[in-house]
Amino acid sequence: MSFDVAAESYDRFMGRFSTQLAAPFADFAGVSSGQRVLDVGCGPGALTTELVARLGVDAVTAIDPSEPFVEAARERHPGVRVERGAAERLPFADGEFDAALAQLVVHFMDDPVAGLREAGRVTRDGGVVAACVWDHGGSRGPLSVFWEGARSVDPELTGEADLAGASEGQLGELFAAAGLTGAEETALTVAREYESFDEWWEPYTLGVGPAGGYVARLDAEKRDRVREACRSLLPPAPFTIEAYAWTARASTTSP
Repeated sequence: MSFDVAAESYDRFMGRFSTQLAAPFADFAGVSSGQRVLDVGCGPGALTTELVARLGVDAVTAIDPSEPFVEAARERHPGVRVERGAAERLPFADGEFDAALAQLVVHFMDDPVAGLREAGRVTRDGGVVAACVWDHGGSRGPLSVFWEGARSVDPELTGEADLAGASEGQLGELFAAAGLTGAEETALTVAREYESFDEWWEPYTLGVGPAGGYVARLDAEKRDRVREACRSLLPPAPFTIEAYAWTARASTTSP
């Protein structure tokens, strides 16, 4: 997966969406003063920023497998413990946190069930595990127009619709498989306005994530065809992209 990129590239590609999503996601997870919270798959720190604002640096811990993202999160949040590591092998004690939140990361885990199980392990009895994933399966994610345009040029392309948790109900199924029963599910919505088509297109050329990786592999002619196919699907600028994220939370209980 293409996330060994500069944090600034991620910010330009997805940051304005993930930053907007952080507050409603933290609200849904019930994050409040006095808690100790883990940010699983923190990236450059969009959710970390929201957690620090609510809880203070001493109450927030974050982890991500990408070295550039870990470095950025540490620089942006002095005093926060930021570890480099995988969600499936969290380097924390059983019951260390009141809540573990995974924003826009479950679908990129090598083993989503193991990752969610680990989130449950490090959360105290009666705490909360919460996760969200863009609605790639329902074509209401922030990248849906891009993948539709790309598939019109490359019909065999699967995009991100088949990733874990990207369709309605799948997060709840993953929670249950991880032993996190009784998950409550909803959809959260954010929106971003673009002043021009070029503002919308340019982040796809930065090599971030599956979409950026796909564009980077194209030759110039095919890249132009994908770009123009996307342009044909979008309204005249300025325009707004509305994005839905499937979201789930569950309380932890002792086995």
